Amino acid sequence: MRRFKAFLLPLIGFLLAIMPLSTALKEAPAALQIVAVLGIAGALAFSKTYAPGAYTAGVAKEVWQDYIVERFWKDNVFLKFFRDAGKHVLVGKVVHIPNPGAKPAVVKNRSEFPATAVRRTDTDITYSLDEYSVDPTHVHNLDKIEPSYDALDEAYGDQMGSLNDVVADDMIIKVLSAIPAGNIIRTSGAAIAAYLAGQTGNRKGAVHGDVLRIRTAMSKQGVPDRDRYALLDEDMYAQIFASLSDTQANAFNQFANTETGVLGKLYGFLIMTRASVAAASSADVIRALGAAVQATDNAVSLFWQKDCVEFALGEVKVFDDTDNPLYYGDLVSSAQRAGGRRRREDNAGVIAYIQDAAA
Repeated sequence: MRRFKAFLLPLIGFLLAIMPLSTALKEAPAALQIVAVLGIAGALAFSKTYAPGAYTAGVAKEVWQDYIVERFWKDNVFLKFFRDAGKHVLVGKVVHIPNPGAKPAVVKNRSEFPATAVRRTDTDITYSLDEYSVDPTHVHNLDKIEPSYDALDEAYGDQMGSLNDVVADDMIIKVLSAIPAGNIIRTSGAAIAAYLAGQTGNRKGAVHGDVLRIRTAMSKQGVPDRDRYALLDEDMYAQIFASLSDTQANAFNQFANTETGVLGKLYGFLIMTRASVAAASSADVIRALGAAVQATDNAVSLFWQKDCVEFALGEVKVFDDTDNPLYYGDLVSSAQRAGGRRRREDNAGVIAYIQDAAA
């Protein structure tokens, strides 16, 4: 639609300009009429393709925006297993989560009438989307790229990868922040050396029995057995997998799915990994985005049920300055809004799996 508007006015002007020629063309030989029609069609195609504002850095804005969204989901597959709130974003910035009040009481063989009506009190959880912007890219006029996903990925892949990592890191932190003590399960395996950059000393390792404890805790919260997921850092995953028997490992591997990033299934949780998930202080305070890991910090992984967390990817904007005389080319930058959090007021369905200290 934006590209259509960009060339609509020039198109109307072009048609008005050639109207006086229409009478002459009717009287011209057939061959000349064909040449004229082909020429007009070529001019229209050119005006559509190169309409002002339609292209950015040699790439259509729509293609650039599609690339950003596609690359985001490609880099952060685990977020597809959060409840999608993208359709519920208001004015591009705010999401409301209605939380129903207490369930009505059930009476067996009711004998007293009239029954007492109890008004249900619902609560409304609101959060705003944050804006994440990437530094502008300079594309030299001689290096403009073709509008294809592969070409975009080659030119801007590292840049978009960095942006996507930051957004995903922040989503994990939002979900884990201020999590109640009752939603924390600690590692219980044998002592291992700390592995996060900045940590010192030893921590208890991760073992498959911890996942069973997490399952039990989540079930006691009244969370459905379906759609349960875990995002482990690579070290925790390796420790848990090493603790499995051969039979357990074979059963685990049967659920591997490379397209979704799922490595297997353990105690009802589909397991995914990430280079790092989060870190917490010795007081279980989740470290803020970009904060350095301290010596006594602990690694954190995330377990959740899909209906208990949500993620909203908001508007994606592309900004451009084409044919800039100072840069002998184009400048392009982009920004996107995103947000997420635990959905339930009682915090059920989200478990922080945190390393425990060891001697």
